[in-house]
Amino acid sequence: MYTYFTKGTCSKQINFELDSENRVHDVVFFGGCNGNLKAIAKLVEGMEASKVIEILEGNLCGVKKTSCADQLAKALKERI
Repeated sequence: MYTYFTKGTCSKQINFELDSENRVHDVVFFGGCNGNLKAIAKLVEGMEASKVIEILEGNLCGVKKTSCADQLAKALKERI
């Protein structure tokens, strides 16, 4: 299990796992918009980390310079 402490978002932490093929599993966000973040976790389950990064990186939340989805991309980039 990997833990990433987010920066600039309502969510404060993301936990996730990567399997031997760098597929994403068991994403859990702590804090933030519960329903939306559960949906993101379901959508990325089993996806290759590189594909998740490609889709989510650079996604912004309102006027913020990041988002919870963008932070997940950053977390994955650190691990692969």
